[in-house]
Amino acid sequence: MSASAHKDSFVRNHLPPRAQWPELVFDLPELQFPERLNASNLLDAAIANGFGDKDALLWSGSRLSYSQLLENVNRIANVLTTDMGLVPGNRVLIHAFNSAASLTAWWAVLRAGGVAVATMPMLRTPELKVIIDKACISHALVDKSLEGEFDPARHAGGHLRRFHYFGAAGDMEALAAGASTHFDPVSTASDDAALIAFTSGTTGKPKGCVHFHRDVFAMAETFSRHVLAPKASDVFCGTAPFAFTFGLGASIVFPAACGAATALPTRPGFDALADTIAEHKATTLFTSPTGYRALAKSADSRLKSLHTCVSAGEHLPKATSDLWRETTGNRIIDGIGSTEMIHIFISAAGDAIRPGATGKAVPGYHACILGDDDAPLAGAGTGRLAVKGPTGCRYLSDDRQVSYVVGGWNVTGDIYTRDDDGYFWFVSRADDMIISAGYNIAAPEVENALLQHRDVAETAVIGAPDSERGQIVKAFVVLRRPAQPSDALKTDLQDFVKRTIAPYKYPRAIEFVEQLPKTHTGKVQRFKLREPAP
Repeated sequence: MSASAHKDSFVRNHLPPRAQWPELVFDLPELQFPERLNASNLLDAAIANGFGDKDALLWSGSRLSYSQLLENVNRIANVLTTDMGLVPGNRVLIHAFNSAASLTAWWAVLRAGGVAVATMPMLRTPELKVIIDKACISHALVDKSLEGEFDPARHAGGHLRRFHYFGAAGDMEALAAGASTHFDPVSTASDDAALIAFTSGTTGKPKGCVHFHRDVFAMAETFSRHVLAPKASDVFCGTAPFAFTFGLGASIVFPAACGAATALPTRPGFDALADTIAEHKATTLFTSPTGYRALAKSADSRLKSLHTCVSAGEHLPKATSDLWRETTGNRIIDGIGSTEMIHIFISAAGDAIRPGATGKAVPGYHACILGDDDAPLAGAGTGRLAVKGPTGCRYLSDDRQVSYVVGGWNVTGDIYTRDDDGYFWFVSRADDMIISAGYNIAAPEVENALLQHRDVAETAVIGAPDSERGQIVKAFVVLRRPAQPSDALKTDLQDFVKRTIAPYKYPRAIEFVEQLPKTHTGKVQRFKLREPAP
């Protein structure tokens, strides 16, 4: 590794041993990165390329040029270092909705040499506590409207001592207004950590995926450059939160890398998304298959500016791809990525798309199917998907590193078929992860939430097929006496889960049962719960 600019070496000290890293491949000219690199240099490059006066951010009634965005980024970087005492390597929590403020904060953290830890705005206090403690968070920038969940969580671990709120009634905007618009980016090493992206594994315990400054560039130089091929005239738009690396690429990194604009919806919902597309003449859309199905139901002239549509987060059924083509004339670019890999590594665009197939390895990546002996299969076959390229899995102090990396390959937990033409076709997940409307939901986490309810004796959670969301969370519940099954109790359990963990994880279906199917050793047989009723 290169000489680090990080005075706080926590992240480097908690990376997995080098022998447990995946093999990294840099076999394209554009992936030959310099030793010193700060991801925020993408903004400097946009201005150097003549895009300073061009729109960088658009939202209802407002806009920021690239020059204005960089000035705002520099102001916050100065607040971080001068007012908040940030030193390179400190971890900074960004807990917020997608907004101009949170996007600016993300760039500012990297420019100041910090490590950005963006989190879903729907996370509850217990979930935030785990992340704050595991990443040893020292600083935080938080949307004031999320104070209720953040404030009791900020004491976790005793590390988080400096924080500011932005938005209505926050103080960050006033502090930034008085700060200098000049800030030289910290000369970070290309392999200094830029961000920690948290994802829930099958046990429900969050895993922190460490990505370097060069990894931010790498996702732009692979999927964006070779599959999207965007232009500075494009306008990006999407639904994925910045805390998802799918959303990070779609709304922050890819537009900046080509001097394009990002249009931000200012309210939730797909109708609002369609309004945003129309208002700002968005050309490039990132959302889940659920989103495409919802938009297709009410497709109208609001979508006519779109020419590039990307789907990830869950399997894209051929029926959804065909529906979108019939409705808009555009064929959806499908893709599979992972938080561990930072973004999409298998995809196809244009005439190379085969509806129903995910695609082929994105230039810069190599993919294969592993057999039962952990060796790559030659030619066509079905098995565990494995990938390697310029990015890869580096969990923050987590024993599960050895499960994700096998023989130098990143093993994603998906079962795929590769055909004779080299196309990869999704079969299923290999674990208990539920993918619903693009969100990854760990079944054990939902089970743990339900078990905290006074009326729940036992529970098992699975993903049930759903035509709209791909899968929904379904819970089988054994009640404690004297509780009795009822629709009212179902609603109460659903509301309880929404209050306990992020609301999108709640069980949309609940079935009361007398007992759960188990092995003779007492393990729940979830495969029996997935079997259709006779």
